[in-house]
Amino acid sequence: MFYNVVVSITDSNARIQRKISELYIVNAVSVTDAETKIHKKFEGTTLEFKVSNVRQSKIIEIIN
Repeated sequence: MFYNVVVSITDSNARIQRKISELYIVNAVSVTDAETKIHKKFEGTTLEFKVSNVRQSKIIEIIN
């Protein structure tokens, strides 16, 4: 299954702190698995992030 995961990232490098929302499509077996994969992706970075939303995607298949 694919999940849409919205991640809010705080950009503290700018003079004014701003939040950016990014959308990720994650191949996972559950909502919890999708969130765990996002946390692993950002592990070791200096970015301040928060998973805002996780929901099942309507995408059936990704063809390369």
